[in-house]
Amino acid sequence: MQKGKEGKPHIGIYGRRNNGKSTLINILAGSEIAIVSEIPGTTTDPVKKSFEITGFGPVVLVDTAGSDDFGSLGEKRIAKTLETLSNVDLAILVITNNRFGEPENKLISEFRKFDLPYIIIHNKSDIERLHEDTRKHIRDSAGAGIIEFSSKSDKYPEEIISAIRSAVPDSAWKSTGLIGDLLDYGDIVLLITPIDVQAPAGRLILPQVQVIRDIIDNDGVAVVCKEREIDAFLRKTAIKPRLAITDSQIFIKADASIPRDIPLTSFSIVLARYRGDFELYLKGTPKISELKSGDRVLILESCTHHVSCDDIGRIKIPRWISNFTGKKLEFDVVAGLAKLPRPVTEYALVIQCGGCVITRRQLINRIRGAADAGVPVTNYGMAIAWVQGIYQRAVAPFVNMKDSAVNYL
Repeated sequence: MQKGKEGKPHIGIYGRRNNGKSTLINILAGSEIAIVSEIPGTTTDPVKKSFEITGFGPVVLVDTAGSDDFGSLGEKRIAKTLETLSNVDLAILVITNNRFGEPENKLISEFRKFDLPYIIIHNKSDIERLHEDTRKHIRDSAGAGIIEFSSKSDKYPEEIISAIRSAVPDSAWKSTGLIGDLLDYGDIVLLITPIDVQAPAGRLILPQVQVIRDIIDNDGVAVVCKEREIDAFLRKTAIKPRLAITDSQIFIKADASIPRDIPLTSFSIVLARYRGDFELYLKGTPKISELKSGDRVLILESCTHHVSCDDIGRIKIPRWISNFTGKKLEFDVVAGLAKLPRPVTEYALVIQCGGCVITRRQLINRIRGAADAGVPVTNYGMAIAWVQGIYQRAVAPFVNMKDSAVNYL
């Protein structure tokens, strides 16, 4: 399942069937937002619930199927549950009746595999209290404490809220800016935003909006124009922007219009540094020049959207790379956070979009398999800049040219 826009920590609720996971969600939400039943297995597929926890803030809780499900269908449900681990910032493991065995140990092993912080709750303590030997066993085997809780209590779960507040990592929040570290008070940033068939009617695309907000948050001034107005703006105002940011698709036009003493980059590259593994992209981008006929390239879109006849990921990037290399290449496109159609080791290159609708954690987990397998990874904007011959200029605002991989020309 795909995580939405950044800013809300995603918390996954895990445990055996009928352990009260959905009830816990309702208590934290303060309303009946999850279906509760005495019948084990009521929750079948992961379901996201977006709300505000009193005393903490807005979150998205992910309700999952029981980890002790069985049968061929149950195995599929468990697999869906485990898929959520790459998309959450914190795991809550719910146990009851002092049961802590193989299903719990397997989940904790998966938590650790994803470096995922977790807390453990012993639920339904009104039916059976937590035994001290269970507490000791969990502390010794899982290296974690445990919170005792009952949904029948009238007391608000302050201990759980406090544990969530302590365990949610800082990375779950939008804590750093996109370009704020490049700006001083009052700096002007020129944003070049083409209005074409892919631009949504009546509004800007999300990366453009995010950058505008970041400029404002960092006490800068955002100036927005289409590519046809760049020359007129610079000539009539004599303003020298601190930075120019363009849509990657019009890199060549922007490169020609923006004077060389004004740093130039793209929205996608800004997001690559903010949300992706920028050093990994710097190393992977030059590998475009090493592609051979028959190589397969994987293009990862983070969102699902209407595909136009000149779609950037599905049409333009494959065309530009094929023309640049002069090789006959095969391209696979995967939208959202869907499974790959083949093992990542079968690809010669992975190209990840900016990831404006997912978080850094989700994006890093998305490309981790390729990185671990030694498959080069790049980003939409960086790949476009490479094949259009303006890569060094496009990444220069963010790197030391003498020390970085951009000299692999």
